[in-house]
Parts: sequence; structure tokens; C-alpha cells
Amino acid sequence: MTTLPSTDAEAPADASDGPEAPPFLDRRGKPAAAPQRIAHIVSVSGSQAIAVLERDRHSPDGGPRVEIGQLVKVPTPLSTVVGLVSAVSAPTLASGGDAEDIRLIELNLAGEVVDDPDDGRLSFRRGVSHLPTIGDPVLSADRYDLTRVYTQPNVATIEVGTLFQDAAVPARFIIDDLLAKHFIVVGTTGCGKSCALTAILQRVLEDHNHAHIVMLDVHNEYPTAFGERAELINPSNLHLPFWLLNFQELSAALTSGDTSHDAEVEILSDAVIAAKRRYSDASSQRQIARRPGDNGGVTVDAPTPFRLSDVVAFIDEQLGKLDRTQKTLPFRRLKSRIETLASDQRYSFMFGSLQVQDTMTDILGRLFRVPNDGRPITVIDLSTVPPEILDVVISVISRLAFDLAVWSKGGLPMLLVCEEAHRYAPANAGESFAPTRQALSRIAKEGRKYGLSLALVTQRPSELDTTILSQCSTVVAMRLSTERDQQVMRANTHDGALDLLDFLPLLGDREAIVLGQGVGMPMRIRFADIAPRGVPRNLNSGFSQSWSRPNLDRAGLEAIVSRWRQAGRERNGS
Repeated sequence: MTTLPSTDAEAPADASDGPEAPPFLDRRGKPAAAPQRIAHIVSVSGSQAIAVLERDRHSPDGGPRVEIGQLVKVPTPLSTVVGLVSAVSAPTLASGGDAEDIRLIELNLAGEVVDDPDDGRLSFRRGVSHLPTIGDPVLSADRYDLTRVYTQPNVATIEVGTLFQDAAVPARFIIDDLLAKHFIVVGTTGCGKSCALTAILQRVLEDHNHAHIVMLDVHNEYPTAFGERAELINPSNLHLPFWLLNFQELSAALTSGDTSHDAEVEILSDAVIAAKRRYSDASSQRQIARRPGDNGGVTVDAPTPFRLSDVVAFIDEQLGKLDRTQKTLPFRRLKSRIETLASDQRYSFMFGSLQVQDTMTDILGRLFRVPNDGRPITVIDLSTVPPEILDVVISVISRLAFDLAVWSKGGLPMLLVCEEAHRYAPANAGESFAPTRQALSRIAKEGRKYGLSLALVTQRPSELDTTILSQCSTVVAMRLSTERDQQVMRANTHDGALDLLDFLPLLGDREAIVLGQGVGMPMRIRFADIAPRGVPRNLNSGFSQSWSRPNLDRAGLEAIVSRWRQAGRERNGS
């Protein structure tokens, strides 16, 4: 094996890189050799290159060991090209005599190391201006190369773990590109998605005390993940009054889906406008004579307060005007639905308030942490929200986030975190609640203009709306076992190292392939361990542990039945 002389583009360190660095160590912390020549280029086609591994008769294996995903560099006269090994093969077998097997490595060329014109230091940039050619040497990347490529010294970054190739090199995300352009965390159950998301957000909050993050927690996993920095909201202390709903959301909550749906929607529209006008007139202590059809500037979608009692009064008034020959069913069903929701304790956070006040500023301030009062993240526990209204709640919060971002003219950067995103923004439009899907899609397509970003978490990317998925500029891909999910990730990821996604079924827990604009270059990483108190909660301790000792006695079962029945009585309003 031949060692090339050091050049400026290849040197592990120079005068501008600081003091002499410690000896090279491998992944286990043992001494390792400095970067050496391992191959030479024999073919270049666009961003792909093929190199022949060089033989070393003194090596037990006959040559250097090269793994898929390994970073290598190719010195050229004007720069040092950086690439990732995407495949290894030995297509030609020895035919006898002194013939040797030819071993090939395929490279994805991703960027280059050049002199920074501002300070003269070596710096990495994506894209290749000066391609290598036949015969150029391929060198293994040392720790200095890895640090130079993945650290990004002149931009704001957060350290979330370590590189798989060298555990001594930190894995960093570029925070502005990560947050401003949406990101997604995907992986099967149990691979560590929740811990990875927690690690990312904890690092963000450590350096940004004035953040504004809203997390939709559908499994109640994160109540302790962020300690005192989190504002915890659940249905018992959530206040999301019905008058904040737009008409599409309100009609979805109050009307039926059968043949009388259209009639109920028309009745509800007239009733809401009349109720808003009555509340507005009462608040201003004046009555204004209006011509028929004049709503006084009140619209059915305006986020202005009104009373459900006024809606019911309008329906009763219209019922009194109907002849026996006219259909009264839509009126009666709408009235019954409103009265049922108002008396059901499960919906008290939305329909249970006896008094209606204009508290919109207070509601927005608490949800989106304005001011954050030392709690920059809101964790909203949605695990006990009734399924039939869960989509309405998520839709309202998502829409309010977008409207607030628009009306603040981008002056309030926010991050909306959606756990189990495929549940309320599925790929099949017929299975989703349209307002929720539309609200998240609008954030995905337009939110970055106003400083509103999405962080999506899902175990089934193939079931997530493709429009929303395609807008995520950074992908944190953890272990995915199904071929369909892997294909979807390949189809919606635009990067020069898609071959790394072939690793998805083989990744260990808390390992990930990270692609996109949130990182300096595609990389395989392991997320850092987080403190035990910050680990997302898992209510299931495991069968082996639970079944190794008595886990529930008669008294405990009776307590469960009591809570169960109490919840039923509350649902019936008794």
C-alpha cells in the first residue's frame, strides 16, 4: 500500500487548524493509521465514480477494508472531492497464474474541500466543480476530514449524537435549515423515534430560551421529557372554545354525515351568523337595524365569540315558523347534537363553558408561548381526547398556528411537532378529516414564508400524505422494515446519497440515516443518550417484566372498573 505525500487539501491539520491533534484512534479508541491511499479512479459518470481497490500483499486480507457509507476523498489539482462509498464488488475472478481479483468500489460524489476565500481555511461545500478523472487516488477520510465535512463551523448547529464511521466525531444538524424547512423522523415501532425527537428538541431548547414549540402528543409520551421548560396541557386544563373553529370544522363537529347533512350545514350557517351578530350587538350595547341579508360585517368563519344558546334559540325560532308539511328532521338533529356535546364532560374544553368571553389573546398566548415565561415548549396531551373530535382539535391548533404566523408577518417563528402524523394526514384522502389535512398541507407548502415549520414523526411514511412528505427538506430515517415504506422514502428524498437508504432495515436502535439540507452531508449517526428523566414515557414495561410477578389484584381491578363507570356517567351528563 502506497502512502501519498501530504498536500494542503489532504493534510490532517495546518497552522490555521490549531495545535497538533492527538493520535488517530479507531471506533474502539485504539490507535489507527493516518489516511492512506486505498484505490484509484477508473470511471466517472456524473456524480458517480468507480475505483479499483489497491492490493497490499502485507495485509492479511490483501488490501484495505472498505464499508458502504464510508467517507473517502479524491485529491484533484484544484480541490479535494469528497464522496461516500455506495457499493463494493469483485466482478472478475482470478483465472490462474499471477492474476488477481479486481475489487471495485462505487462512489457517490457529494462535495469538495476548498480554500475559504474569506479566511483561507479549508472548508467543505456541497456540489463538485472539479470532477476527478481516471487514475486519481482515492484516500480514506481521517478524523479531520470528517470534522471538516460534518461540523459546519460558520453556521449555527446542534450536536445530537456521533458519526457511525467515527464515534469521536460529533453529528451536528444545521439548526436554521432543519427548522425553517420542515423535517421528518421515520422508523418502525421501538427503533427510538421518540428518543431521537427528544434529543433534537432538548438540544434546540438548551441554546434557545425564547423558542416557541407546540407538540401534539397523541400517546402522552412527553410529559416529563422537557422538565420545567414545558407547559403541559391536557383536556382537563385545555381551553379551546368552539367559537375559534372555522365553519368547516364546526360543521364537521355538529352535523351528521347522512342524507340530511347539506340541510343541517345550511341551517347551521344561518344560525352561527345570527348568534355572532347577536353577541356582537350585545357586547356593543347597541342594536343596528339591518336590511334582509345584511350580516353587519359578520362572517361564518370569523374567529369572533358567540353563544351556543343563541344557535339553539335560532333553530327553535325557525322550527316555530315551519308548517307541518316541511321537513323538521335536520333542525331537530342539529339541535340534539349541540345539546349532547354541551352536556358531555369529555367535550367540556370546547363546548362546556357556560359563559362566553373573548379570550382569544389568552388562548393563543398559552398555546404558542407568548411570552414563554421560561417554558418555550407546549406539550398537548391528546391521548384522552374523544376520537370523533380529535381531528377537529388538531385542525384548529394547526390552523391557528398558521394564521398567527401570517398575521405576525413572520415575526414569531414557531415549530409544530406532529406525532403519528399519518393518522391525521393520511395518503388516502378519503380516510382523512379534510380540514386537518388542508391545514397541515398549507403549513408544509407556505409555512416557511411566515416562520412556521413542521416536525413530523411517523412509523408508516407510506401512509402519510405525499404532498406533506415531499415538503420535508431533512429526513431522519431510522429502521424501516417494510419495502413499501423504504420505496416511499427513496421516492421523496432528493439527495446524492440515496444508496444509504439501503441500510434502513439494518439500523440498530437510535441509529439513523440523515439526508437533506439540515446536515452538511448525508450521514449515518447514532443519537446521544438522554437523561433518564428526559426519556419519553412508555406505559408498557414489557411482558417479561410484568409477567414475572403479580401485576394487578382484585382491589386494583375494582378501582379500574370504578373509573371506567365514572367516565361513562360523565359522558351521559349525569
